[in-house]
Amino acid sequence: MRKFLYDGLLFVGFVAIVYSIFLILFVEFVPPVFRPNVRYRVGSYGHLRTRVLDLRNYHDVDILFLGSSHAYRGFDTRIFDGYGFKTFNLGSSSQTPIQTKILLSRYLDSINPKLVVFEAYPESFALDGVESAIDLIANDRNDLLSIDMACKIQSVKTYNTLLYGIIVDLVGRYKRYQEPLIKGEDTYVSGGFVEKNVTATYSPIKFELRKILFKDYQLSAFSDIVKLLRDRGIDLILVYAPIARSYYESYSDHEGFDSLMSSYSRYYNFNEIMKLDDTLFYDYHHMNQRGVEIFNREFIQTALHRR
Repeated sequence: MRKFLYDGLLFVGFVAIVYSIFLILFVEFVPPVFRPNVRYRVGSYGHLRTRVLDLRNYHDVDILFLGSSHAYRGFDTRIFDGYGFKTFNLGSSSQTPIQTKILLSRYLDSINPKLVVFEAYPESFALDGVESAIDLIANDRNDLLSIDMACKIQSVKTYNTLLYGIIVDLVGRYKRYQEPLIKGEDTYVSGGFVEKNVTATYSPIKFELRKILFKDYQLSAFSDIVKLLRDRGIDLILVYAPIARSYYESYSDHEGFDSLMSSYSRYYNFNEIMKLDDTLFYDYHHMNQRGVEIFNREFIQTALHRR
């Protein structure tokens, strides 16, 4: 029996080494289009790598913003600074509650916010979390939380990307990598905001009617986030940030979503509080800079001045 276990461990170790070598060669020499089951891109869309490094300069903030691209493109830290609030935006592309929980576990003690503003976008609860997971793996450190995340998502792409990411971290390949602050139309602003430099505005299109759905593990992670902040005595505001009216009206159950969010904490659906016209968006679910400025001032007046 002992010999069987010993041989089994040797075999597993041999397979792990061979697979790791194969994975490294595969990623290094095969174009991304031909390897859909592994994605590793340092400095990818959304400036997460720069944001995590920038975070080291922010402690004891008044407001911490969390959520998807609607957070890091929707809450301009410069506007809040102008009102006397010290803020940091820790949003990331397609961030789901699983990734939000990891980021809080890693950085909540350091940033120590008085208030957390969580951008509660319905689709974030329906996504499997793969896109945000591979972004986090490539642009933040990897630890036991990363492994737990991969096990919850159960995606081959996530497993492969994590294994490659751990190997890259061990050899320190991208340790000195500096992400450009300006990439195409995106400009990173200190404090976590990304400004989209576009002049074009959204032209409405018709969407099919859809329901707001939830994945159990996303809702469970969200509940853990709420409990964590409550136990720490940190105020929490949930915000459904403005999206284009044609897209907003394609959802069939806003009342149910609003009711659920309100049961967790103070909640504001700004698609009902204010109605931004299409000229204030650059696509169907992201505001342009003019829209961001109007929304942020309304948010400050509505949510912060009534605390």
